[in-house]
Order: sequence, then C-alpha cells, then structure tokens
Amino acid sequence: MTSTLAPETTSELVSSFVRDQWWTPELSAVAGHATAVRDASTGEVLFQVCSDGLDLTSVVDYGRTVGQQELGKLTFHQRALKLKELAQYLNGHREELYELSFSTGATKIDNMVDIDGGIGVLFTYSSKGRRELPNAQIVVDGPTEVLSKDGSFIGEHIHTRIPGVAVQINAFNFPVWGMLEKFAPAFIAGVPSIVKPATPTGYVTAAVVKLIIESNILPAGSLQLISGSARTLLDELDYRDLVSFTGSASTAFLLKSHDNVVHGGIRFTSETDSLNAAILGPDAVPGTPEFEGFVKSLVTEMTVKAGQKCTSIRRTIVPRAWVDDVVASAKARIEQRVVIGDPRAEGVTMGALASLEQLADVRAAVEAMVDGGGEIAYGSLDAPVVIRGDGSSGVVESGAFMSPLLLTWADPDAPEVHSLEAFGPVSSVIGYDDVADAIRLAALGSGSLVATVATNDAEVARELVTGIAAHHGRVLVLNREDARTSTGHGSPVPQLVHGGPGRAGGGEELGGMRSVLHHMQRTAIQGSPNMLTAVTGIWHTGADQHFGEHPFRKPLATLRVGDAVTSDLRQVTLADITAFANSTGDTFYAHTNEEAAAANPFFPGIVAHGYLLLSWAAGLFVSPEPGPVLANYGLETARFIKPVAAGDSIRVTLTAKKITARETEEHGEVCWDAVLHNQDDEIVATYDVLTLVEK
Repeated sequence: MTSTLAPETTSELVSSFVRDQWWTPELSAVAGHATAVRDASTGEVLFQVCSDGLDLTSVVDYGRTVGQQELGKLTFHQRALKLKELAQYLNGHREELYELSFSTGATKIDNMVDIDGGIGVLFTYSSKGRRELPNAQIVVDGPTEVLSKDGSFIGEHIHTRIPGVAVQINAFNFPVWGMLEKFAPAFIAGVPSIVKPATPTGYVTAAVVKLIIESNILPAGSLQLISGSARTLLDELDYRDLVSFTGSASTAFLLKSHDNVVHGGIRFTSETDSLNAAILGPDAVPGTPEFEGFVKSLVTEMTVKAGQKCTSIRRTIVPRAWVDDVVASAKARIEQRVVIGDPRAEGVTMGALASLEQLADVRAAVEAMVDGGGEIAYGSLDAPVVIRGDGSSGVVESGAFMSPLLLTWADPDAPEVHSLEAFGPVSSVIGYDDVADAIRLAALGSGSLVATVATNDAEVARELVTGIAAHHGRVLVLNREDARTSTGHGSPVPQLVHGGPGRAGGGEELGGMRSVLHHMQRTAIQGSPNMLTAVTGIWHTGADQHFGEHPFRKPLATLRVGDAVTSDLRQVTLADITAFANSTGDTFYAHTNEEAAAANPFFPGIVAHGYLLLSWAAGLFVSPEPGPVLANYGLETARFIKPVAAGDSIRVTLTAKKITARETEEHGEVCWDAVLHNQDDEIVATYDVLTLVEK
C-alpha cells in the first residue's frame, strides 16, 4: 500500500484509513476509475472516490491480528468508557460535521437525527455496557445446569468475542449514525470494525473517522475505513468474520450468495428494503388526537431526510372511508410546514435527495407504481421550485430535489404497492375494510422494519399488534397518551432491536446487549465447578471455598472469588415468629394460626417468615465494624425452599461469587452466594447478596 498525506491535504480525493494510516491510490490508478461525488443541492463536484490498488488482504489481516490483540487487552467496561470518551469528543465537533453534511441534502433536523443520533448511540452503549455487562471479557448466559447427581459435573453457556473482523457495509442515507450504530456494539464486544460507507455520502463518514483517529482514544486496529469500491472484500473473509449490510435487497442477495457466505461460514446479517406500514385504527376518526398524531407522523416520515429512511412510512393503511381525509390532512400539513431547498438556506425544512442518480431511481419507482394502478393524489414528479442557497427561489435542474408525493390505490391488493419502494418522500394511502383486512394488507409487505398502530382502543391495539408483530421488527402503538413523548415511527433507539424479518433482511441491529452478543460466539461449557469457576471468574456451587479471615474485612484488592464465611446455628422460637409478625404487621395465618397453618399442604404448622430468615441471616454473616464493605444494595434470586418451623435452627454460608471493580470509582460490586441450612443440613433458602466494597 501507498501511504499518503492526511485527507485535508487531498480534499479532491476521499482517503481510506487502513492499517492505522491514511491511504489514497496512486494518481495513475485514479484516472478514469474515480467516482465523482456531487453536492446534492447544487450539483457541484466535491470529491473523487477511488480504492484501486488497496490491499484488502492486509486490511483484514490487520484487523484480525493487531485489532484483535489490542481490543483483547480491555474488558467490557474499559471499552465502554472509551466509547463515552469518544462520544464526548465527537460532541465537541458536531458543528463542523453539520456544515459538511449540508452538502448531502441533509437539513438541520436531518443532521440531528444522523449526527447527534449516532453520537447518542455511543453514549447509550457506554452506559448499558457498564450496567449490564461484567467488567470482564466473558459473558455467562443463563443459569448453571447440574449434569450429575453429586454436582461434580455441571454445564452452562458463555459468550466470547468472534476471532475475526466485523465488516460494516452502510447505506448512503445515514453516513454517521449508520456507521456508529454498528461500530458501537462491535467495539464493546471487542471485535475490530472495517467500515465501508456508500460512495455518495462516504465523505461525511470519512470526516467522522478522521475525528476519531485524531482523538487518539481507540486502540490500534479497532477501526478501518474503506472509501470506494470493495468488491472483493468478501473473498478475504471466513467463518471468523461477520458482515453487517444495510442497503438494497438485490445487493444483499448478491452478497449472501457469495461462496464464502454459503460455504465458508461468514456470519451475514442485513437490513434491506422495507415497505413499512402505518395503520390508522377504526376508532381514530378525523378530529381525534390519534388521527392528528397519525397524519403528523406520516408527514414527518415522508420529509425527514427527504424520505430516504429505511424506516419511512411507505404504506399508509387507513379505513377506506377516510382515505380522502388522510390525503387532505397530509396535504395541508405539508403545505403549511414543508419548505424544500438547499439546507444551508434559512427556513428550509426538507433538502434534496442524496444524488441525481437517487432522484432518477425514485422517479422511476413512482412511475412503475402509477403504471401498476397507483394515482398521484398529491405532488408532482416535475422538478419543484426550491429555495437556493442564496435565498432566491426557482427550479434547480442540477439539484436532486423532489416534492413529497402521496399515491392512492383503487385496488389495495395491487402488487406494486406492496413490492415497490420509492426511496424518497413518497407514501401510498391504502383503504381497508376492517381490522382483519388491515392486518392482511400489512403482511403483504413480506416483512418490514417497523409499523405504527394509531388507536386509543385497547382491543384494537391488541388485535393489530398481535396480528402484525411477526411481520415486523418493531411496532409503535401511538395514542393520545404517548404522542408527545414517543420517539416516533422512524427513529430506532439503541435500547431496542432495529431490524425485521423477510424482505427487511432478518437482521437485529441495535437492541442493547443483544447486538453486542451478536458479535460473540455462544458456547456450552461442561466441567467441574472448579473448572467452570476458573473459566468464567464466577464462583459455582461445589467449587472450592476459602474460609479464614472474614471476607467482609477484605477490600477488593485482596478479596477473591470463593472467599467464604459460615455461621453457627440459631434456633427459631414461636416467640420470635410472633414478635416478627406483630412488629411488621405480616400476620399471614401460616405465621399466627396453628390450626390453619397445619391445614395448608405446604406447612407443618406455624412457620417462620421468609423475611425473618433473611434478616437473621444478615445478622449471622455480617461483620459489624466499619470496614471495606460500604453498603448492601439489594438481594437477587431469593428462593424459600423448605419451611422453618418453631424449634428449627438455621445457619448461613456466604461466599464471594462475583467481583466487579468499577473503572472510575474507588469501590466495586460484590455478589455473594448465600445459602441457609437447617439443623439437618437441608437447604431452606438461597439468594444473592449485593454489596458495594472499597477497592
């Protein structure tokens, strides 16, 4: 490879970032092979993009070696903190990214969705990673399974990171969010990313990567960028690697058909064309808050990013009698609120499509839909009058501008309305007869990312959601209660799954820790309690325990998994049970009425309260003097297994089960395994105690 100067000194050519250096092709390779990238509003050539001569073998190898090695030095929490640091750094550079992104046709609102939204994903994964993952490199999945009668052979599942690279092929419509929403979970998992953005807007992605590299926050090999074609990239991958694709269904099909996917075991996930639906419930008549919220959502989804969103509403499914009302209300809202033009001009609310090629594709799709039975009820395919960058108005033939379009259909079952996607400010309004018919029409999309159900009728909501859920990755129920607080139909949130079945690709990007685990291999491990404790760092019942100094006297620096304490027996008397009942007000008959308690098939007579046993257990295991243990902040998985009657005795064994040091605090969490036995060594209760302990 040829190393060249950083991108700002070669502004005419968008550089790649590979093997931790900026790369551009030799000038001789660029001639005749570069793709010109134009300003979406003016048609001005901004950049050239070419990747001829890029050694993809070395790019993949660098990720698998250097990237894997450097990320492998960090725990989940350490990676999560780097994401937070990176998000804060990018937050300070939003304005320059906004300015650059205007050239893609994105408005200020569009930039907030893309740029702020992408940075927000980093913040969310940083927070969730530290809250929901251990400060370790292995995730235990589910409870332990006992595989032998004596407990000497057990099994469970663990997640470990895949040993290859995560190749992220992104669409043109979200050059920032599209990259960061895939990068964040891969980075938390510890898997290096190779980012391949779409050429028309990839220069914005490259600018973000440049900022990331300048921040010097990420370990070497964590992130590589390919600007330009990467047609042979899948030739370099195998079962160790993952490909996450966003784009057209036709391209996804070609990639999924690659021999290394079909026979080589590449993990492949995609998010593709999606004919998302919005369904207006039969109760949401014109004039109701649900009707108004529905129309507002429709217009928003048609005009944000000029409708170039995989989550936009393509099929607006409404009661047949209200088709005209919906069209008229949407028309009025568009004419009142939507101003088309160069996003750098004051007052513009909807910008251009990303390119003239994209404009041609959208127009062709609309024409095919009209040929298939659709009728343009609002808008025109003619070039609209727009606001230019200088504030003047007129038709700009060199700009990729298009007016919002609404189509209606005499035949709601026309194949074209359920199979063709015009990826722009276009939606079809379709009439349905009853709720069952609405469900049927929604399903004709053959799998979608998202649907909205607008209703204030609980039974209608239940019927619609259960009827369409299997065809969608996400369903928003919109009514008067959440209209102001809802994030909206077209806004994926990092806490919830983003993806959908069938035509939508079958992927599950985002979704909190689900998408992190998507970059990891789940493996069943079997062995003795000691061996599984050694592998996972979590104490398993039956593994060695270390008795001696009370573990509450040990800070995290000296506390070890398996450190334990056991107590003497304490007898429970009838007077103790009665006093606890009277002082707490818990006078349930099993604790106060001998005859009624004896008649209960679960009790031998009056028995001790479960919470009495837990309270006594704390008194039996606690070390009361000031020390490293700062606070008890909860109990988990409490189970009362065998009743304790008056005259019985209990003892407790407490074992350090899991130790999680906080990276940014002078304390951490310790999860203690607590087991209560009676005088016959029978287990009467089990639970986990959670404490905060000084480092």
